[in-house]
Amino acid sequence: MDSQTQYLPCVSTMFWFRLFVTIMSLFCPCSGDDGFLHAYSPGDIVIGGLFPIHLNTNRTTTPGPVSCSDYDFQMFLRTQVMIYAIREINQHTPRVLPNITIGYDIYDTCGDVTLAIRATLQLLEGQSDPQSCLLPENIQSALPEPKTKVVIGERFSEVSTAVARVVSLASVTQISYASTSELLSKKLKFPTFLRTISSDEYQTKAIAELVKQFNWKTVAIVGSDDEYGKYGSDRLTDNLNEMKDICIEFIDILPGYFAQNTSKTRKKLDELVSKIRKSSAEAIIMFTGGGNVNVIMEKAIQLNLNRTWIASDSWSTSSKISAMPDIEMAGQVYGFISKRNEVPGFKDYVMSMFNGTTNDILEHYLTHYSCANQSENRENNCLLTNSQQGSKECLDPSCLPHYIDHDESYNIYLAVQVIVEGLRRLLKCDNQQCQQSAKFTALELLTEIRKVNFTVNTMRIFFDPNGDPSFGYDIVYWNMTGSTQRTHVKTIGEYWPDGKIQVPDDLVEKMSKVTVSAYNCSKMCKAGQELKKQNDQCCYQCVQCADGDFSLGGREECKSCRKNQYSSPKKDKCLNKTVEFLDWPDPVIILLSSFEVLGIIITIVFAILFTVYRSTPIVKAVGGYLCFLELFSLLACFCLTFNFIGKPTKASCKLGLPFFGIAFSLCISCILANLLQILVGFNFDLKIGSWLKKLNQPLAVVVIISGIQLALCVLWLYNPPVPGEQILSKSILLQCQKGSTGLFVAMLGYNALLAIICFLFAFKGKQLPDLYKNASLITISMLLFLVIWIILIPIYLNLIGKYKQAIESAAILISSYSILGCHLAPKCYIMVFKKEINNENAITEYIRKHYEQKGITVVKS
Repeated sequence: MDSQTQYLPCVSTMFWFRLFVTIMSLFCPCSGDDGFLHAYSPGDIVIGGLFPIHLNTNRTTTPGPVSCSDYDFQMFLRTQVMIYAIREINQHTPRVLPNITIGYDIYDTCGDVTLAIRATLQLLEGQSDPQSCLLPENIQSALPEPKTKVVIGERFSEVSTAVARVVSLASVTQISYASTSELLSKKLKFPTFLRTISSDEYQTKAIAELVKQFNWKTVAIVGSDDEYGKYGSDRLTDNLNEMKDICIEFIDILPGYFAQNTSKTRKKLDELVSKIRKSSAEAIIMFTGGGNVNVIMEKAIQLNLNRTWIASDSWSTSSKISAMPDIEMAGQVYGFISKRNEVPGFKDYVMSMFNGTTNDILEHYLTHYSCANQSENRENNCLLTNSQQGSKECLDPSCLPHYIDHDESYNIYLAVQVIVEGLRRLLKCDNQQCQQSAKFTALELLTEIRKVNFTVNTMRIFFDPNGDPSFGYDIVYWNMTGSTQRTHVKTIGEYWPDGKIQVPDDLVEKMSKVTVSAYNCSKMCKAGQELKKQNDQCCYQCVQCADGDFSLGGREECKSCRKNQYSSPKKDKCLNKTVEFLDWPDPVIILLSSFEVLGIIITIVFAILFTVYRSTPIVKAVGGYLCFLELFSLLACFCLTFNFIGKPTKASCKLGLPFFGIAFSLCISCILANLLQILVGFNFDLKIGSWLKKLNQPLAVVVIISGIQLALCVLWLYNPPVPGEQILSKSILLQCQKGSTGLFVAMLGYNALLAIICFLFAFKGKQLPDLYKNASLITISMLLFLVIWIILIPIYLNLIGKYKQAIESAAILISSYSILGCHLAPKCYIMVFKKEINNENAITEYIRKHYEQKGITVVKS
């Protein structure tokens, strides 16, 4: 590819660029009722200006001629601030820029992106030959060097975004006085964009912090479908969500056509107002342009909404909205605006009718929008009126000072000062001369402007790497004294980018005391309560904390008490749980202990009696020496019941149930061996008798039967019962955990099996000639043992508390007493009171009579 071919794209670009600008210029009237206003003053260096003097156009979805409407007096005055600031620089003595005159080239963009791009292209129209594009590839310029090296504007973020993309082609500096969208901070996309107003990053943080300070817990957000409203609403949502306890009831993004008077707009407005009326939001945050707010506020006044509104900087000081008749019916308004300051000397300049100067924009105002105010009290009656020329609003020139703002106007003034400081640095000027000529590139000026760091009227200004200044915000409040007077926008606080906020302490204190909102939604709760959302909305109600939870009140959630604590009746604190276990002087323990001591005494007395009468027939009838093993096992059972009293330890837990299982199985094995002796003695069936005789080995029976239980309990001790805690609602129960549940069940089941076998053997032995009713009494004792455990086991399983251990102790006591009372006590009674039947003759006679009654002959010896 040859060099000529390489230059073709650049030639083509410049051709279409110049052609587009030329065509657009043909349709650019400089004045007129709805014309595109333009004011120009020549100079060695020209500063461009883009201002939405008209706020709207007649643009629709159908292509056609575009005209501007809604003339804004504040925007008109802001153009004059720029002209005034440049005039002051040119006339200042000593000269700020010696031998150099600054000019201006100001356009009315009507707040329209297309018209703003057209104006920008006219500002960028170069003075050099378009063929200068035919340069080597290492040259950075893509467009010829423009006469205008810097542009102040635009106001709206959406328009500034479009302008920034165009001016960056020629490296022309753009300084906005009101565009706050965070998107414009991205230097990769907008490398030449700077501003003299803080980014929305800080404004959204400021709004969120105000919501927090004023104790508002429910808000709604209204944004718009543009760079300003969309980015601002998104960041605001993020900031509020980070605060955790603030609920966003709804977010409504207004469409681009909302400010137009159409059926679609009216339908959307009705939907939005319906949402607001049904909402429980304590504040409605309006992060959108003044045109949209104007429509909403008219409806709010009509319906007497009486809400609290938070205004973003786009309308927080709007004279048009604040001057609406009956604005107080819409409710109270808080707002944010960049740090406010008065442009030095500008008010006097306006009051002097602009000191005799003129420009096309000023002439247009005087021709089309100036009207004489016939009221005697002009100071208090500077409301917009209809001109004699038609339905357009007009304003007496003497009322213009009332429409001077102290925010955007001062930002415009700062922008001029920043440009001048950048020129002084670039041209190396002092009060006498500038060392460099006024011939420089836009890129060189941009580089110097980005480096400025100086003070203007006590305000320090410099740009961070994103092109943003480090300014704070003033917090304003609309003081509405009456519908006949203008609303006074009063500064009540401030916010700084480091997160510091200052608002009146009395106002914060007043807001913090509000516990229930005007919409009957709880904001703060008493101690022992927490906030619960109702029906998935942002309206909360206070509900009592659950058992085991507590709350200190406010917006604190209910928290669980520690494991060893429980909540107080009011749920406002945690109380320590009491530690419970069976101990003195509990009445149940005294009762059980009395029976335990009595059982031990009776067992010892019985043992003495059995020892004294050990050679008598009755002792032999109950197993001889086996009865001493039986008494020993019962004594062990009575003694083991004391083990359940007191604080559980490892030793007491291991000793309790396992040793009861062994002792009781030993007792039953002795009874079973005794029953086998009876059955063998009176069974005359040779086959069965032979089998029973083999089993009639008392010592072997006792060892084998009790040995099996001993083996089970030894295995149990490998996973033994251990001290444990059972956490109850208001107490901690100390008791022995069972360890191996399987072996615990096996121990009880084995004893139950032995009892059933004894019961069956004893029941069969009831038919035998037993003088002492041994079998019958054993039947009763075993039946009692089984019934007691059948009754007590379900109670034990369902009972919760320290008396669960008492059930175990009672079961062991009753089991022991059933054997002691039914099996052994009758024998002792015979030994003491029925000695006449405690001999062999009595037994023999009883057996003889038994068989004679059955018709069996008994041979006398």
